[in-house]
Amino acid sequence: MVNVTLGSTGITVNKNGFGALPIQRISTENAVALARKAYEAGITFFDTARMYSDSEEKLGEALEGVREKVYIATKTGATTAEGFWKDLETSLKNLRTDYIDIYQFHNPGFCPKPGDGTGLYEAMLEAKAQGKVRHIGITNHRLAVAKEAIESGLYETLQFPFCYLATEKDIELVELCKKANMGFIAMKALSGGLITNAKAAYAYLGQYDNVLPIWGVQKEVELDEFISYISEPPAMTPEIEEIINHDREELSGEFCRGCGYCVPTCPAGIEINNCARMTLMLRRSPSAFQLSEEGQEKMKKIEDCINCGVCKTKCPYGLDTPTLLKKNYEDYKRVLAGEVSVE
Repeated sequence: MVNVTLGSTGITVNKNGFGALPIQRISTENAVALARKAYEAGITFFDTARMYSDSEEKLGEALEGVREKVYIATKTGATTAEGFWKDLETSLKNLRTDYIDIYQFHNPGFCPKPGDGTGLYEAMLEAKAQGKVRHIGITNHRLAVAKEAIESGLYETLQFPFCYLATEKDIELVELCKKANMGFIAMKALSGGLITNAKAAYAYLGQYDNVLPIWGVQKEVELDEFISYISEPPAMTPEIEEIINHDREELSGEFCRGCGYCVPTCPAGIEINNCARMTLMLRRSPSAFQLSEEGQEKMKKIEDCINCGVCKTKCPYGLDTPTLLKKNYEDYKRVLAGEVSVE
């Protein structure tokens, strides 16, 4: 068994976190059974968010009766103090608890700090003083915001995309967190579905003793594989290195992290941060909204792309976003036509 401690929080858990975003797509009965099975097998860290539709409610039902034996992390996307308190109270009710182990600001476009005028961090401190929040965290897709959060000393955990498609800049964040004694929670450890070899994904992250991966699962067969890693954690081998190197060559240019740096500069008004990863969103989150009339209108804007290339210059990961948009649009149209299933 391999455990990881999330920095100064002192939270120590098996190096297998349960990512509860995908359970939006399955019935309450199946979601509850899945989360409960994860707990009974030894997984004790569960991550969800106010924005994940009914994910919190499903976890609340699954973990009722064992609350003191698990750690729950959730998130608020609020932009005001009033919204913060509303989200927090809703999350507490949904999760059937009176405290959140790690309450995270959900991918803000800036690093909330005391005195910034939003009142967000002050609200977080008050919630902690009231005992409703035990540790303060932040999630992000932006390298600059993530680095600022680490350097600020205001946060106990950072949740950031990290997998074997990571760049040197991503690895630097992991190392900075370790030096700052700040917990690092790795979202998208399977690159949002691009990585299909979970054993290789685990072995790569296993090289970083301060990283806790949260695996997004919605099927029992997926969960069973991660559970098997508790007693037999995969280690890096020449065979796994070969798989990783092969995937890096084929996939490194395909992973849009959704940071949004490119969006304000698009003259066609394309919602690049979502459209460029639509293939993943269709398969890893509820597809009804993505395939709605509103979703179709957003994707259709890709037809207005003038190939100006400005988005490419703004991407901190060097992605060929125009090409990525077109690939996602073609896949999207096949899904709409019923030629490809996302179930």
